[in-house]
Amino acid sequence: MVAALIFVLGFVVLGISIVLVAFRNGPRRPREPGTTAQSRASRRLVAVGVTLIIVGLGVAIPLLVSVLNKRDHSREAVGGVTLTAGQAEGRSTFAKYCSTCHTLRAANAVGKVGPNLDTLHPPKPLILNAISQGRAQGRGQMPAGLVDGGDAQNVAAFVAAVAGHQ
Repeated sequence: MVAALIFVLGFVVLGISIVLVAFRNGPRRPREPGTTAQSRASRRLVAVGVTLIIVGLGVAIPLLVSVLNKRDHSREAVGGVTLTAGQAEGRSTFAKYCSTCHTLRAANAVGKVGPNLDTLHPPKPLILNAISQGRAQGRGQMPAGLVDGGDAQNVAAFVAAVAGHQ
């Protein structure tokens, strides 16, 4: 978002610079008979008006696009699954604690130590059991209690909802 803002502001500044250079007084030449010179105030008014239009478009268009883009992409997952708020939280928790070991396409996780959850399709009770009890009888594969409480419920709901959806 910041990079896009800097990019847009750079073009706005460039546009304003070009307009100001175009409106600045050029070399003084004798006027042809019958022509009138613009007053300095009218030239300045035109320059300010054009500058306001450029800045207005540079701010209004990105603002309009962001307002009209009402889709909440944080609630979308692979395979057309729409996530609940808890499942969306579970996705971020999964990414933090589980993605280094497990593969799950919906979380862009490509871990190789634990099972591929897209292939396994675990139900929510099995996921909750694995989170609370650990796996491989505690011999270092998956530690017990990596997350707990609401976080464990959210992770289990997320994995159960998206595992195997291509």
